[in-house]
Amino acid sequence: MGSILGSVIVGIILAAIIGGIIWSLWKDKKKGKHSCGGTCGGCPNASSCHPKSHQ
Repeated sequence: MGSILGSVIVGIILAAIIGGIIWSLWKDKKKGKHSCGGTCGGCPNASSCHPKSHQ
């Protein structure tokens, strides 16, 4: 019983950590922040991350 309870507690802690990471990434995306942490000027994938709008 003790080992099962320990596994459940560890699972809940891991789920909370993963949920927090996903929530933080989602909030940053809504604010327009980049997940890579770099600048787009020298990035070869800038066009796929921020496609140019059609005018």
